[in-house]
Formats: sequence, structure tokens, C-alpha cells
Amino acid sequence: MTFTKIALTAAALAFGALPAMAETLKVGSTPTGVPFTFLDVSSGEITGMMVDVVKAIGDKAGFEADVQSTDWVSLLPALQSGRIDIISAAMSITEKRKEVVDFSDPIFPYGEGLVVRADDDTMYTAGLTETAGKTIGVQQGTKYLTDLETLEGIGDIKVYENIADIMKEVELGRIDVGFADQPIMAYQIGQGKFPELKMAEGYEQQFVAPLGLAIAKEQPELLERINTGLAELKESGELDALIAKWNLD
Repeated sequence: MTFTKIALTAAALAFGALPAMAETLKVGSTPTGVPFTFLDVSSGEITGMMVDVVKAIGDKAGFEADVQSTDWVSLLPALQSGRIDIISAAMSITEKRKEVVDFSDPIFPYGEGLVVRADDDTMYTAGLTETAGKTIGVQQGTKYLTDLETLEGIGDIKVYENIADIMKEVELGRIDVGFADQPIMAYQIGQGKFPELKMAEGYEQQFVAPLGLAIAKEQPELLERINTGLAELKESGELDALIAKWNLD
């Protein structure tokens, strides 16, 4: 064998030994769901607990997560049309959503909460009936809007684009109560972003559902890879560490 052939053979073997490049999957995440997914203004990138989780799952499952800022109401249409491959956001697993997309195994327990002004001394032990005669802010396209629309004897409903807008409106006194994701609202209050607000006293969650990654229907191989990677994160304690990193434990 000539030197040239030997060199070419060695090069081919070397390149053949390299691991295949991980595929890149487009991930839709909202820019306003602190601390789960949100825009980091210093970097211009979407970050948060669910971003960390999907990237960690990608490391296990052999894909790179290309996280793209996507408004909440655009998430499901973007997934169904193929503009994104995965939804990683504060999206709970519900039977209604499972009719149109598939979900991973549960990642994080999740439920609703009520936010009110700090001087609101109402005890919300009777639940949403305590909102009768008041105005309730809720985010469009969420299960909470659907939940409210099925109830009687509650306050007037006003719909907003995102949770931050709901909290601002409560703080300004334009609405009385915000009805949205408890972890997001509690986190922002805890960070001092809304000093005039508090979580409603005495309220007990009624609509608890876990968060999961969503993918388009009829992709069993991708779903299996995601669930296998997620199981590894749970078993190793890495998922708990990511949750603790964002003060959600």
C-alpha cells in the first residue's frame, strides 16, 4: 500500500470514529413566563427553568435545542404547522391539549393562583366565588380561561395577552384579581417586581396539572427519546438541581 493510500485510509478511519453531529430541533418558548421561560434582556436570549430542562434532555437524547421566542397563543399553531419541533414552556398537560399534541412525561407540578393588591384583606377560602362582584384578569389561550368560563357566581372576566400584564393591571387597580400560574406570579412577587401585590390569602388550588414538553402527534420515536432523557435527568437528580437553581423547590 502506498503512503498516500495509507494516509487516506487513516484519515477515513479517524473521521469515521467521530460521533455524528446531533440534530438541531426548534423549540418554542415564551418570552414572558418567568422563571420558566423568559427573555434575558442582557443576552437577548430566552432562558429559564424549562429552557434548561429541554437543553439537558437534548444532551441525553442526541439533539441540540434551538430555542425560539414564541408568543403563548402561537405555540400550538407553530408546533402543528411544523415551524417548531417542541414546545418547552409553562404549558400544563391537559386532556384537551392531548387531543392535538403529544406530551412528555410530567416534569413539574403546576397549578393556578390568585394575585391581589397587598391591601386586599379578603380571605379566599371559598375559592373563586369570593371574586363575585370583582373583575378577574386571565391570560388568553390558557386552560384557566376555559376553567373560568365554566363557572358561575364569579366576577367579570377580562382577558390579557400575558401574566405580566395581568399583574400590572392588578397593581394599578384596574382589575381586582389576577388568575394565572401560581409559580410564575409567586416568583415575580418574591423577586420584588410587584411590591404592591401578594398571593391571595386562603386560596387553595383547584386546577392542578403538571408541565411537560409538547411535540406534534405521530412522532413516537422523538417522544420516546425525550422521555428516556427525562427519566435519566430524574434518576440522576439533575432535574431536581435545575428546579432548585430557579428557586422552585
